[in-house]
Amino acid sequence: MPKAFDRNRFDLVLPDLNDSIVLERNSPVLHLVQRIDEEAHRFAITYHRKLRDKQTLASPLDDIPGIGPKRKRALLKTFGSLDGIRQASIEQIIAVPGITHKLAEELKNLL
Repeated sequence: MPKAFDRNRFDLVLPDLNDSIVLERNSPVLHLVQRIDEEAHRFAITYHRKLRDKQTLASPLDDIPGIGPKRKRALLKTFGSLDGIRQASIEQIIAVPGITHKLAEELKNLL
């Protein structure tokens, strides 16, 4: 800890200034800066969690035109997994509500 360290002040460093801005610990300006910092941090964490969740829940079915969330859910409910869909015949895939013959063939080709 440097000799000049003072717990009653907070030095705010800005990139375009050579000197830092000194804020007292009980200053309303310091509390505002801290709230802005906390909000920016919360926003960044929420954004990264959302990205991570999307990547975790991503599926090759999402890339197939004509397969939306409802059809994806129906296919996975019927066959259990992507491997189950891959092993299913076109006739079995057509039996899933909302899946046409053309879509079943495209699904088999792309998986």
